[in-house]
Amino acid sequence: MLKIGNVEAPNKVVLAPMAGVCNPAFRLIAKEFGTGLVCAEMVSDKAIVHGNARSMEMLYVDDREKPLSLQIFGGDTETLVQAAKIVDQHTNADIIDINMGCPVPKITKCDAGARWLLQPDKIEQMIETVVKAVSKPVTVKMRIGWDSEHIYAVENAKAVERGGGSAVSVHGRTREQLYTGKADWNIIREVKQALSIPVIGNGDVVTPEDAKRMLDQTGVDGVMIGRGALGNPWMLYRTVQYLSGGELPPEPTPEEKIRIAILHMDRLIALKGEHVAVKEMRKHMAWYLKGLTGAARVKDAIMEMLKRDEMVRALNEYVEHLAAQSSPSSEEESPVLQ
Repeated sequence: MLKIGNVEAPNKVVLAPMAGVCNPAFRLIAKEFGTGLVCAEMVSDKAIVHGNARSMEMLYVDDREKPLSLQIFGGDTETLVQAAKIVDQHTNADIIDINMGCPVPKITKCDAGARWLLQPDKIEQMIETVVKAVSKPVTVKMRIGWDSEHIYAVENAKAVERGGGSAVSVHGRTREQLYTGKADWNIIREVKQALSIPVIGNGDVVTPEDAKRMLDQTGVDGVMIGRGALGNPWMLYRTVQYLSGGELPPEPTPEEKIRIAILHMDRLIALKGEHVAVKEMRKHMAWYLKGLTGAARVKDAIMEMLKRDEMVRALNEYVEHLAAQSSPSSEEESPVLQ
């Protein structure tokens, strides 16, 4: 179990708040696959305060996703507080998370995201102000530092704790690294040893074995999975099962992968309409197809498609072709409801 403030998640597995990925369509699949806590993609504090229609839609939470953490970002304490109040009072999210890790220049140029990592003196005051303004637990997702010369992970995390934050998630890379190089789990361990609030580790967790190794090596309270879950919610399910019972469920069959990919698309269509959802699903379909035999051709075809039915037809034809080439195997059903 993972407890953050008064919120209890049933296990230690956390879905990272990936931009362009963690909308309700994918979050619900992650939850159905057993994920303890799911995190929504980040939303701009100013967009929330100004009532931007698209941003307000991003605050939607399906009750079936709970417990859920809703992430906001901004570089100004005043608007962060205003946005946090709106999330607190007008959404059914369980946790308010503040982004201090996004490395994208358009975010850091606004003093938001990873830019906070250079201002440990300002972090405590900001967190304290937000915490006093809301009733939901407030957490932070951060990187270990701005670059190799400015790694203030322990100092920044302590500032969050002193300000009343309920948990910290730490990605073991600097802003400068983006997603290259290796995540530094030693610094994550240092943060865990320095804090009394829960610490969630993130970075280079792409297999269930990685998740267990992170827990064992760093002592963190939870493990956050990001890119390892792209097109692969089975990674989340298999990690939950492995951590709880020590056994690894089998990898999904191609048929099962395509079935869940289509379910994902249909849920996204229900949220955004066919025109937007099918275009958005192209990248997801490429992730679902990753590693499957002879998938290059169907990936190329999908990148041009605009209609749900033509995408489904192409995927089903691909699966039928695979089945014809190999002997039948028993299908491992996913935990997702039929």
